Amino acid sequence: MITLRDFRSLLSQHPGKVFQLRLPDGGSVPESFHITEVGRLRKDFIDCGGTVRYQETCLLQAWLGGDDDHRLATSKLANIMAKAASLLPEEDIPLEVEYEAGVISQYPVSEATVTPVAVVLQLTHKHTDCLAKEACGIPERPQSAACGCGPGCC
Repeated sequence: MITLRDFRSLLSQHPGKVFQLRLPDGGSVPESFHITEVGRLRKDFIDCGGTVRYQETCLLQAWLGGDDDHRLATSKLANIMAKAASLLPEEDIPLEVEYEAGVISQYPVSEATVTPVAVVLQLTHKHTDCLAKEACGIPERPQSAACGCGPGCC
């Protein structure tokens, strides 16, 4: 997973490149997207075993407007991130992207690659999980590449 620290470093090391988002299905967010929000999200919750927990992320909202000629450069995004610095005091939180394609989804950023012209973030899916398997009587299942991660496998 890419952290806020990783992201800020990528932007500063590669000024002037375009910024791209790859969806989990292999497609891309159209290059005319805007980053309309940068925020810190904190989710406080209690799991089914009674443990109080929290999760914190840096969330970038990607939005498609009517400006088809728009291209977001890393230097412009670095400036946006600098304006949001007071909201993001923790550097080691994971980076996520919120994007609407039929429904609004939040995607963790699994990796970043740099091409000769772009910084590309690979988005991945979020998954639900029971965080208190032992308390719920759910046995841990070993994860195996051979199983294919089908139902009842992983």
